[in-house]
Amino acid sequence: MRDSNFWKRPTSFLSFLQQFLIARWRSLLLLLMGVCLPLLVFEQLAIVIWQNQISFPWDIPILFAVHSAATPQLDVFAKIFTKLGVFWGVTPVATIVGISLLKLKRWRSLTYLLTTLLGSVIINRTAKEFMHRVRPHLWNSLKSEFDYSFPSGHAMSSMSLIAALVVLTWGTAWCGWVLGIGGLFVITIGWTRLYLGVHFPSDILAGWLVSLAWAIGVSLIIRPHLVKPTSMDEKTSETALTVDEVEEAQAK
Repeated sequence: MRDSNFWKRPTSFLSFLQQFLIARWRSLLLLLMGVCLPLLVFEQLAIVIWQNQISFPWDIPILFAVHSAATPQLDVFAKIFTKLGVFWGVTPVATIVGISLLKLKRWRSLTYLLTTLLGSVIINRTAKEFMHRVRPHLWNSLKSEFDYSFPSGHAMSSMSLIAALVVLTWGTAWCGWVLGIGGLFVITIGWTRLYLGVHFPSDILAGWLVSLAWAIGVSLIIRPHLVKPTSMDEKTSETALTVDEVEEAQAK
């Protein structure tokens, strides 16, 4: 264990920087890997689409490869399962989790969940209206869609929910189950959108990336019960503002 004298008030910039990096390296790494990198890739996808309004070289081949496996059974499965991406799946699950958090007085976690999911919807609708990307029309789709394509709303809503649940269950026995089952759910929803021919693969990828970045970024600001607190019990930490949050609110 590092000497406690190390954590005394730093006397120089270098000692402050060293202490800061040691104390915050996990948050900084999460910010880089979970927020910055996904947003950079999303930005590159968006720039190409905005400037050229064309599909990427790998979009069409992937779509045809997925469609080549079409069967009547998969048609039925894709039509039904894709509805779980928003109204039949994500919305009911989010509602149940939200009500549970409210009853348990886990207000900080509830705030995080609502901010992540509602923010994802706003980001998606704004991006669609801004980008105006037309959906693919390579074959007669089993499910018609009439709004814009980029980024995929189903991909964003499913990823936002699962990412939020992973954050909320982090460090518990539930996290592995949420990550495994949730990851399969997200991938399957993305596959249904490709199978039905209503999205390009780049739409799905962009939706996943921006949702992941948003969910992680919001967690760094709201700080739900991701890390067990050391100075407050669990109930207090969920129903009260932290010292810095109170000071910031009073300053305004």
